Amino acid sequence: MNVHPWNEARLHALGADRAVIPHALLLTGPDGVGKLALARALGQWLLCESPQVRGPCEVCDACGWFSKGHHPDYRELMPRKEEVDDGGKVVKKASRQIDIDSVRALTAFLNLSTHRGGWRVAVIHPAEYMNSAAANALLKTLEEPPARVLLLLVSHQAGRLPATVRSRCRKVVFGMPPAAQALAWLRSAGVDQAEAALAEAGGAPLRALDFADTERLRRRDGFLRALASPRDLDVCAIAQANQAAVEEVWGWLTRWVHDLLALRLTGNVRYYRGCLREVEAVAPLCDVDGLLGLQRELTRDARWLRHPLNAQLLLESWLIRYMALCQERR
Repeated sequence: MNVHPWNEARLHALGADRAVIPHALLLTGPDGVGKLALARALGQWLLCESPQVRGPCEVCDACGWFSKGHHPDYRELMPRKEEVDDGGKVVKKASRQIDIDSVRALTAFLNLSTHRGGWRVAVIHPAEYMNSAAANALLKTLEEPPARVLLLLVSHQAGRLPATVRSRCRKVVFGMPPAAQALAWLRSAGVDQAEAALAEAGGAPLRALDFADTERLRRRDGFLRALASPRDLDVCAIAQANQAAVEEVWGWLTRWVHDLLALRLTGNVRYYRGCLREVEAVAPLCDVDGLLGLQRELTRDARWLRHPLNAQLLLESWLIRYMALCQERR
């Protein structure tokens, strides 16, 4: 049962009494705090045939099937993989949409008889990726749930779900774990610069673990060095080199702009504390209104990250705007 230490108490509170488990839970909160792992752990505990006080037994047939990913009474619904052109190379990427056919197939599963006479459990992640038709298709199951069914909706942005869906689930809100606990977990996972990784991830330990990848750090540091010298940016070269990682670069630039604004307005930085000297050098060059404008542009352009019309042009537009605003200080 791979629930994270900061979520163990919440898991026990949710799963200790099967008689009061609701038919639908909406697990909502920031990305990278272990919501999906908790949903899976709760699902395994509910399906376990010899449940223990603190979780599943891990030795029964049901736990064995679950650990191998083929329990007959458990399903996960996530965005389908789609083939897209990534710089002339066809690759499979996760869609930003869960469609109605996928939801219909899931609801059909929930209405079947169980294989073991127990529960059926389904996880939808991220739930906000359901389009309007898919969300509407789920409503009947939420309104008239079959007996002994648990539906777990995992969402990073629950506000994007229709109110009709949210109102039919019991909401479980997640926050950031205590920093000390998150840092201890990261260090136990072998992350050397745990504090820096956690700061860049905004306090979310699972994202911090991803951010600590050595190759990613190399690319990030090169990009931040370029941002630290805005008047010498080779926009075309940087955009061409990073066009295959536009979502990653968007994150770096968004956090850098946030730190420039934070330093100008509050005297502190949030994400790149190890680059404080560089941020302090660039911030006085920037006009606050220009930084706010670029921040809004980056937020608006987030919708293109998975399938940009032209990744290089998108990157160039952000970098050109950044260079310009670093020379606009009034």
